[in-house]
Amino acid sequence: MFGLTDTAAVTLVGFASGLVLGLASRIPRFCTLGAIEDALYGGNRDRIMMWPMAIGTAVAVTALLSAFGLAAVEGSVYLRFEFSLSASLAGGLMFGVGMALAGNCGFGALARIGGGDIRSALIVLTIGIAAYSTAVGPLAEMRNALFPREHAASLSDSSLAVLLEEVTSIPELYISLAVALLLVAPALTDPHFVRNRSAVLWSVLIGLSCTAAWFGTTYVAQTGFDPIPVESHSFTMPLGEILLQAMGVNSLGGFSVGSVLGVVAGAWLGARIRHQFRWEACDDPGELRRQIFGAALMGVGGVIALGCSVGQGLSAFSALAISAPVTILAILVGAVLGLRYLVEGRNPFESLSAILPRLFGKRPRSH
Repeated sequence: MFGLTDTAAVTLVGFASGLVLGLASRIPRFCTLGAIEDALYGGNRDRIMMWPMAIGTAVAVTALLSAFGLAAVEGSVYLRFEFSLSASLAGGLMFGVGMALAGNCGFGALARIGGGDIRSALIVLTIGIAAYSTAVGPLAEMRNALFPREHAASLSDSSLAVLLEEVTSIPELYISLAVALLLVAPALTDPHFVRNRSAVLWSVLIGLSCTAAWFGTTYVAQTGFDPIPVESHSFTMPLGEILLQAMGVNSLGGFSVGSVLGVVAGAWLGARIRHQFRWEACDDPGELRRQIFGAALMGVGGVIALGCSVGQGLSAFSALAISAPVTILAILVGAVLGLRYLVEGRNPFESLSAILPRLFGKRPRSH
């Protein structure tokens, strides 16, 4: 591809599409935990509405690319394995609680590194080590025993669109486009969000960055000579992968590494554009201990759930993996529980049913 090796090509795909995500983390402040905090405690749901808008865009474009054979998402890790309810719930809850304790997810930590936050480098390091320990290290045997993964006998075991096609006889493409429409509807019917043109535009760009990754890795896999996996953005296992490459254990390059570096570079550029770059360090040992523990929870939970808030919440969702909505809901609940404990100092399970309307219900009238 353009005189590049296959590995170099997918690294470039990861970097270019990750750059968009990095810019989004700084310019419209696209962030999972920040969006939840805004909705719960700030009364502003613009950032949380970016999620359904971005996911809906990714679902629609990915479905169209797949229909023309330009995005081979059926070979991705999200659709290769049978859906496991226990793994999605347990892993998602662990990740959500860990995200609240750490103050951001893996993607958010990378974005903060790009803005000069040295503390976040330790969070990234901890997530990567915990993820690899859970995937192939000393915790792998226990993970396999508690949450065994079976390869899907057919796509209906892992793909929501294929499953619904078998049940309803409606073509998979039409189902995907209908789901995309349902996803973007809450955002496009929210007058406050629609007036925020920057948030709307960046939501679409975030969705397109996900589909660009599917398209780019598919193209290299189909036209190249090396066995290149088809993948999109996720920030749990890739953090461990880049650590191993930095130590010379694995060969340099790959989509995941390009994605991580792209996010950092995009966040750095966005911080410079907005004049927000400044070096920061942690001067509170108690806070740092909490953040490290939260990062470890995210590393373990992300591997169990087969993805993080971006991996399951955007990439897996764009392929309409059955695990995606279950995992992202579990992450949301875990994050809310963690925030209630940290911010409100209350029993996190008290009146939990009243939380969701504050996130996605009608906006309070201004007087």
